[in-house]
Amino acid sequence: MGHIRSDGQKNKGVRAVLLRGVFWRLLIIEAGLLVLSLAYRWWSEGAGPEALFWYGLRIILLVGIILAFMMVTLRAFLSRKIILPLEAIASANRAFHEDNPGSVQHVFAENAPREIREIIATREQMLQTILDTSRKRLRLVNFIRETFGRYLSQKIVDQILESPEGQKIGGQRKTVTILMSDLRGFTRISEKRDPEEMVRILNRYLGRMSEIIVSWEGIIDEIIGDAILAVFGVPENREDDTYRAVACAIAMQNALVQLNSEMAKEGYPPLETGIGVNTGSVIVGNIGSEVRMKYGVVGSAVNSAARIESNAIGGQVLIGETTYLQTADKLHVKPPQTMMMKGMESPLVFYSVEKIDPPYDLELEADRDAHPGVQIRLPFYFWKFVGKKACADAMSGETHRISDDFMDVCVETRLDVFDDLRIRFEFCVEAHCFEDLYAKVVSGDPGPDPAGGFTFRLAITWIDPKDREILQKWTEDAQIVR
Repeated sequence: MGHIRSDGQKNKGVRAVLLRGVFWRLLIIEAGLLVLSLAYRWWSEGAGPEALFWYGLRIILLVGIILAFMMVTLRAFLSRKIILPLEAIASANRAFHEDNPGSVQHVFAENAPREIREIIATREQMLQTILDTSRKRLRLVNFIRETFGRYLSQKIVDQILESPEGQKIGGQRKTVTILMSDLRGFTRISEKRDPEEMVRILNRYLGRMSEIIVSWEGIIDEIIGDAILAVFGVPENREDDTYRAVACAIAMQNALVQLNSEMAKEGYPPLETGIGVNTGSVIVGNIGSEVRMKYGVVGSAVNSAARIESNAIGGQVLIGETTYLQTADKLHVKPPQTMMMKGMESPLVFYSVEKIDPPYDLELEADRDAHPGVQIRLPFYFWKFVGKKACADAMSGETHRISDDFMDVCVETRLDVFDDLRIRFEFCVEAHCFEDLYAKVVSGDPGPDPAGGFTFRLAITWIDPKDREILQKWTEDAQIVR
């Protein structure tokens, strides 16, 4: 069995242990010599008690003097040679434990025992190695955090690095709010400009949007080209996740208005983005295999968010029904719209957001419905998109009213709300021929137009800047005539 020591004995320092040990050992030796001396005097000389008493008293006084001399000299010797160097090492270790790197170097007397000097030298080398290694690892960890923090949210990087479960494949089910945004007509703009210039424009746009998402404490899960997928509610849920997501979407649209104003002065075309927000249950975690994996969210709520976003026109924020029900007390929205999407068993219901009340207190700055437009009749051909492909057969139509962002048209066939169209004006003006423009059906009459055909309102999702200038001039001239 091992020896059991009290806390007081465990906490004794080297000074107390050495000096007390020397004192008691000297005292025991001197006591032994005293007893032996008295016994020898009594046995050899037959001394009586009184003689033995005085003889013993003299020896005790002499022993006391010798003991005091030994303790004083030994104390100074041990302190200088052993105790002080060991106490200094212990003090340096405590300082190092308290994250004081300056405690590595300590100067000791050259005449300290060889073993202690070797301990000191070895300790300094060991601690310097530890510090160098720690600094390298800290730089590496910071590099990893800073680098991967640009690909993933800093919170997610911290979770992956600090949690033992962070690198395992799999995830957990959580209710989150998903925000998806996508630029409208960016592919068409890219076709007319240098790739380097488009990358600069895209990076500027993504940089501004990313700042806003982070400021509203969202997590940027993925950037795919000009599309952004952000999540609110990871790695931990908060009560206002849904509110912050909607407020963030409004802030993004307003920020794009300001960004367009800045870029217009530099000769860049305006950008438009549609945003969809949806709330639902997803699996959050590492997706993939041991060879290649990514942190992300998977679930039907993500698919629904993508489909809601696909129905948003530039400058619009659409939210799913679940998101609306959780934020209705602070939102101002337009009447709900429904659409039956491919692969879904029930219609998709969503709302167009106009404003969110305090404490968020944001309102969409760009009101696409503000300008009623003017009556202008322009014939055109159009192709309806099915998925990403335009139908081969062209159909004809005519505009009735045009504004900056909308066209009221009459076409020869019935269309569905949210249909995407490619439109071509079959005429040129002063040697300028119109490029194809793209539009989305946002409303329409169920019945035919009295003049024949069907009437619909189209939201312009992309138009060439030069074509827009011509149409704006026509609408201005038409207003003057009126």
